[in-house]
Amino acid sequence: MFIFLRRRVLPAALLAVLAGCASLSPDQGFGEVAALAKPSLGQTPPRARSDEERAASRQMVQQLLQKPLSVDAVVQIALLNNRGLQADYEALGIAEASWVQANRLPNPGFSFGRTSSGDDIKIDRSFSMAVMGLLTLPLTARIEARQFQVSKLNTANRILQVAADTRNAYYQSVAASQSVRYQEQVESAAAAGSELAEKMAKAGNFNQLELAREQAFHADAVTQLARSRQLAVAAREQLIRLLGLSGEQSGFTLPQQLPELPKQRPSLQDSEQLAMAQRLDIAAAKLEVDGLQQTLGLNRATRFINVLELAYLHNSEPGASRETGYRVSLEIPLFDWGGARVAKSEAIYMQAAQRLAETALNAQSQVRVSYADYQSAYDLARHYRDQVLPLRKRVSDEYLLRYNGMLSSVFELLADAREQANAVNAAIDASRDFWMADNAMQLALGGPVNQPPQSAASANPQGK
Repeated sequence: MFIFLRRRVLPAALLAVLAGCASLSPDQGFGEVAALAKPSLGQTPPRARSDEERAASRQMVQQLLQKPLSVDAVVQIALLNNRGLQADYEALGIAEASWVQANRLPNPGFSFGRTSSGDDIKIDRSFSMAVMGLLTLPLTARIEARQFQVSKLNTANRILQVAADTRNAYYQSVAASQSVRYQEQVESAAAAGSELAEKMAKAGNFNQLELAREQAFHADAVTQLARSRQLAVAAREQLIRLLGLSGEQSGFTLPQQLPELPKQRPSLQDSEQLAMAQRLDIAAAKLEVDGLQQTLGLNRATRFINVLELAYLHNSEPGASRETGYRVSLEIPLFDWGGARVAKSEAIYMQAAQRLAETALNAQSQVRVSYADYQSAYDLARHYRDQVLPLRKRVSDEYLLRYNGMLSSVFELLADAREQANAVNAAIDASRDFWMADNAMQLALGGPVNQPPQSAASANPQGK
């Protein structure tokens, strides 16, 4: 189809501009994605596309694995090596290709016909172009540009989600390993107590009830140690999966204990409004609704006439003058008035609008829950650090003094060691829960807890 372009209809210069206003970018828009995710991550997410860049990424991962991993290091490895995240990056290329394609003029068509009747030969030629596609090209390009921007926001949000999952797995793995070490102390103390109780029972200095109690303690400690080791293995494997590591790379070293608690607990004002301004999933949902609104307007505008073609004709016959002219092809809305197409667009638009409202309400609820969890987890972890553990240490010191003064038995000393280890394990769990609550709070807010408000939808879509 050919739009019979006269200068007053559509200047050739405009066609050239339309045909060349969009092109594929070298990074498929990943630079904007990295800029969106950087304030929340604290580091620039990388993307390796060439063989050289992929080799450099693998080398970087190996270097990071040689040292005890910090939480920033595991996030960096996940961003470099998580295969699922790398697959999500390809959505950018798909969205950009659609946007660039929407900016391209539709290809013209050429037809050639040759018929003969006896000695008479008739040759028909036509050059045609779709009109509707050309007329709706600017609006279609804006819709695809908006979808490209939605894809960028979704990809940046996916990066933050993978980073949050990796941090959670890191805290769980470190805490689980720390719990195993303390549980080993409990089991060792219980084994010593059980062995000593058995010897004393044989000497007649211990009754069967006291012996059974010590043996039960040991049996329970063995069970708890086995369960702790199982949890530690599961937590480490979860971390390995998120890091995208193979079996040969799974021997990395984690720190002996979780990070210290922050000195002060930040107080958030207007946290719900902060989340509405920062969260990338909400920004993406808003843009998607806007794009669907434009799509609905396009379908309404082309409801009755969806196919309009103009063709330039040039026919010739031997011995006759040439015939030139044009042909108009128009879809007659006789059976399909486009009502179903418009109704479908309206339903899709309303569906997206309802999803947006649901996302916003869920986000506000998540912020309230995560903020409450953050506050309580900080209070509990600090209580264990400042109250429970010092008191347990003081009790242990008193038991030791009494044992040295022959005022208490070795079994009382062992029982206190078990209770102290249990308190330490509870403190480890409280610290782990705080860091996971801190991570959940960052994800709910769409950025670090102390980050100044920044609109996630401030970036303009490319090509707009």
